Amino acid sequence: MAHEVRAVVALKKGAPVSVETIVVPDPGPGEALVKIEACGVCHTDLHYREGGINDDFPFLLGHEAAGRVEAVGEGVTDVEPGDFVILNWRAVCGQCRACSKGKPWYCFSTRNATQPMTLLDGTPLSPALGIGAFAEKTLVAAGQCTKVDPAAPAAAAGLLGCGVMAGFGAAVNTGAVGRGDSVAVIGCGGVGMAAVAGAKLAGASKVIAVDLDRRKLERALSMGATHTVDGTAADVVEAVRELTGGFGADVVVEAVGRPETYEQAFYARDLAGTVVLVGVPTPEMKVELPLLDVFGRGGSLKSSWYGDCLPSRDFPALIDLYLGGRFDLDAFVSETIGLGDVEEAFEKMHRGEVLRSVVVL
Repeated sequence: MAHEVRAVVALKKGAPVSVETIVVPDPGPGEALVKIEACGVCHTDLHYREGGINDDFPFLLGHEAAGRVEAVGEGVTDVEPGDFVILNWRAVCGQCRACSKGKPWYCFSTRNATQPMTLLDGTPLSPALGIGAFAEKTLVAAGQCTKVDPAAPAAAAGLLGCGVMAGFGAAVNTGAVGRGDSVAVIGCGGVGMAAVAGAKLAGASKVIAVDLDRRKLERALSMGATHTVDGTAADVVEAVRELTGGFGADVVVEAVGRPETYEQAFYARDLAGTVVLVGVPTPEMKVELPLLDVFGRGGSLKSSWYGDCLPSRDFPALIDLYLGGRFDLDAFVSETIGLGDVEEAFEKMHRGEVLRSVVVL
């Protein structure tokens, strides 16, 4: 039986989103129907609305979500109805060349539900990152459901589904921040703030937050930053070097996704240091660096896919850290809102007023 539910849809490029009634099918083989309890408003959803990802309108937005499994399809064994789960957008296949090499966080053949969700007139919807969770219910591949401790509130837990995991993982998994390291994080939105928190938890001795917004820099101090750099008032590269004995940071996380900030990250790292790009650029952006500098400075230039996370490993571990009082997911929740408030939440996010608005159903 199909389910008619309310959901937030971007019908056409650049137009305000609207709450529509959509049709969600029962799960088929390998699929799960999830009743959404909470979903964060991520900048990626705004990218979808603006046509910055692709032109497959209409989009069913939302992807940072937690909820309860309501039904599962044939062959599903890892989750069952009633399980509290965080949704992920990289359900590993277990069979591709990355998975077969023991590196499933790089899975090259991640899975989504195969049945379409539609508008009432039958128009297929493109779910954001294969999830589409600004909805009362959504259909996903069962592997996109990661079971976690139900003691965690959905509004906080769901944020691990994208931004918090991406930033935390960029520092801890991709950047391999260790005890005593110096770390700089360029861009202190939700992803960058999670990188700050992750670096602190990993034992970094110095965590330098860089942004153009003083409000974000003040917030970063509460999340674990030891120093801040206001990019409107100082040369970022020189400021980071000055704070690290003239050498540069061991790890620099670029959480903006722009050529100019990537160049700052490149030159703000120590020799043989690591640059991690987790900010998402747009297709037309290009970086130009002297090849001799790339060679001469050594080290690593890395891109971080979803914080190089393995949801089955990382989500439960971070929830346990949260419940143990060591990782403050609540600090990322700026406000809770309803389905009809997503467009206003986009405006607040654009103005830098919130870390995360979270839709609670």
